Amino acid sequence: MRIKSRAFFSQKRTCISSCGNPKPSFQTQLWTDFSHSSSTRSSTIFVSMRPTTDSQHEWKGDQDVRVTSSKARSKEPRLRRELYPPIDCDDSGWLEVSELHSLYWEVSGNPAGQAVVFLHGGPGSGTSSENRRFFDPKFYRIVLFDQRGAGKSTPHACLEENTTWDLVDDIEKIRKHLGIDTWQVFGGSWGSTLALVYAQCHPERVTGLTLRGIFLLRKKEIDWFYEGGASAIFPDAWELYRDFIPEDEREDFVKAYSKRLNSTDESVQISAAKAWTNWEMATSYLVPNEDSLRRGENDQFALAFARVENHYFKNKGFFPTDSFLLDNVDKIRHIRAVIVQGRYDVVCPLMSAWDLHRAWPEADFILVPTAGHSANEPGIATELVAACEMHKSFSQKGQ
Repeated sequence: MRIKSRAFFSQKRTCISSCGNPKPSFQTQLWTDFSHSSSTRSSTIFVSMRPTTDSQHEWKGDQDVRVTSSKARSKEPRLRRELYPPIDCDDSGWLEVSELHSLYWEVSGNPAGQAVVFLHGGPGSGTSSENRRFFDPKFYRIVLFDQRGAGKSTPHACLEENTTWDLVDDIEKIRKHLGIDTWQVFGGSWGSTLALVYAQCHPERVTGLTLRGIFLLRKKEIDWFYEGGASAIFPDAWELYRDFIPEDEREDFVKAYSKRLNSTDESVQISAAKAWTNWEMATSYLVPNEDSLRRGENDQFALAFARVENHYFKNKGFFPTDSFLLDNVDKIRHIRAVIVQGRYDVVCPLMSAWDLHRAWPEADFILVPTAGHSANEPGIATELVAACEMHKSFSQKGQ
């Protein structure tokens, strides 16, 4: 193990999570994997600060470690970390992407600015006006849209013609409809899945990636959250999800819920949708969030969220192999990317972000130690804003 001095960091283009109050001093630990020595950019994990009385602290681990006091996120001027004030959308509409589906889209911010597309999670959750606040509206042309079956898109909660590959095509249709040549892509949870597969299919259209709460849609990730793994941490919330299904069907919860979410009885659909959705809403924050819990009680939201999610997970994301996204990282290795992950994310646990980091060491990796899954957790939100500011800085310099 090696401890590097502060001078060492001044020579690197690294992003160090910051906190402005110098007393008590705050530190940031950066783990670096030196096995990828051929990479042109350093592989770094930025762990947000924890107060300490010492100016340096040695991580007790088996990897090389760099340690420094937290003074700035990079050599650039201090990056903004606060969400931008709420703004209205400037234009919106519905784009017919097939004979069946029409997608709601909206644009806000600078009409002549750097385009960025926000890919929501779920799948099935839809967008909200709050999603605009991660981006500088004076710099970015902010594009939001609701994926098939979600939000304001029609038909609501529809599973027909609704696959990952349909969504990838939809993103391209929206890009062309809005006259955009290239754009940054921002996605969290399922949105990170879709962002990765879109970028792998159309790397020439992507100028940068901001990814949060990594979800690679592998069997072990589905099993962890929907088949009992996460029950070890949230046994109380798990019981409500578990007990909705009869004991003789509990060997496969995804299949059992699919049966009910596709029932011909709408009341059965809604009851199943609420049980499925409330499980995720109860586990998305480090400390359960009342607004999130209330969202799970909304019939319309829960129906789309649960039906579309379950449809994708039952079909393994429509990917040909379990490791499809990791296997195709080489296609996007050259794209500037920032990965933001909550240490205590139960919905999309750290193992997935870590596996992506190991496969893609060129991407900046920010690990927030006091956060769960949601983009709205304070530590996550500040890092996402800072990531977008970093992309903005490089765009302004033509890099």
